[in-house]
Amino acid sequence: MIKFVPFIFSLISVGIFAQKKVEILPNEIQIQTAVLPAPEEDRDAAMVYGYNDSGEMVVLREGTNNLVCIGDDPNKEGISVSCYSKKLEPFMARGRELTVEGKNTKEKREIRGAEVTSGKIPMPKAPSMTYIYFGKEENYDKTTGLLKDGQFRYVIYTPFATPEETGLPIKPHAKGMPWLMDPGTHRAHIMIGPF
Repeated sequence: MIKFVPFIFSLISVGIFAQKKVEILPNEIQIQTAVLPAPEEDRDAAMVYGYNDSGEMVVLREGTNNLVCIGDDPNKEGISVSCYSKKLEPFMARGRELTVEGKNTKEKREIRGAEVTSGKIPMPKAPSMTYIYFGKEENYDKTTGLLKDGQFRYVIYTPFATPEETGLPIKPHAKGMPWLMDPGTHRAHIMIGPF
């Protein structure tokens, strides 16, 4: 029995040290970072999701315009924030619910696809914009919420669009050019960037 004590102690130690304490930044800083992808004139009125002290995603600020912004996930490497049209919120919110339920990417696509088809999740009729801004952790200032040398990527959701309808290719031929991802599906979207 005594022989196993060092082994058990080492497992406990590894478990303790493996659990890195995630730093949750103040709400104002999270908001400042979350709205970086949005056009400047839309930032102050956007709804913002971020993280509370328990690491749960919560609404940090109610919005008054047509944008919803998602703060950087403190559990993931690097910095990545996005803002999207409120018309996409039912689709995006359902994705977050399924993630909390432990569904993998394939399961989420299948479930949301069926729910879009059934009408349970309404999708916008017109193309709907998503702005994404991302970069390296070392270029992020936690005191101001600003990210240096970040890159933009733009996604325009166009459910069920096809290359034939849009004239867009299904892969980019040059850096930054628009192309259609997931054509013909509920997730069809035009990808633009990074540049």
